[in-house]
Amino acid sequence: MENYTIKLLSFSDSRKFFELMINNKNRLEDFFAGTVKHTQTLESTINYCREIELKIEKKEYFPYLIFDKDTPIGFIDFKNIDWSVPKAEIGAFIDHNFEGKGIITQSFKYLLKEAVKKHEFKKLYCRISKDNIRSIKLAKGCGFALEGVMQRDYCTTDGKLIDLNYYGMLI
Repeated sequence: MENYTIKLLSFSDSRKFFELMINNKNRLEDFFAGTVKHTQTLESTINYCREIELKIEKKEYFPYLIFDKDTPIGFIDFKNIDWSVPKAEIGAFIDHNFEGKGIITQSFKYLLKEAVKKHEFKKLYCRISKDNIRSIKLAKGCGFALEGVMQRDYCTTDGKLIDLNYYGMLI
């Protein structure tokens, strides 16, 4: 990828991952609640990255960092993997300083191809709040189609139950 690199998150990225999460915490806490919860301190992030490496080994979770030189500026993960289908949910965010530059779109498209090739997923899906216009635009622009609305499907950090649009892509 031009000017940027993408790599699977590893234990050695703990400090950089922590900094990315802390710099974007306020805007991520509702829709990356689990990740934000596990990255509150450097120590908790280090422990979380150890857990992630085990999940990667078990093929349960595939988180990727997007780098600008040596600095992580974005995150894309494949989670809620169901190998019986096989399918996975994909989520993404870009550091607030890099929004609107097409980096997340370029990275998302690249990983869609690579993950499908490597893991042989037959379906990918995204769950997105109807208010998250940028993520909806990203999903649609990458070939995902609205399959329905899951009512009261997600609990935000403040305890509010919200509906999520369910976008899918058959491979």
